[in-house]
Amino acid sequence: MTYKIIRHDKVSDDITEQSFNSYDEAYDLLEGIYADVCCSDADYGDRPYYEIIEVSE
Repeated sequence: MTYKIIRHDKVSDDITEQSFNSYDEAYDLLEGIYADVCCSDADYGDRPYYEIIEVSE
């Protein structure tokens, strides 16, 4: 299985250009990006929303 990260606004960036061998690899990347954001003080309007999807080959 291959996994990709997509943005809900359909824009491509450095994150969406990558492929991952497992869901956990993709999740770990997103976790590293968002680790410094606390839910109570986050302004999600300024950050894109990402989703991990499975890509069939």
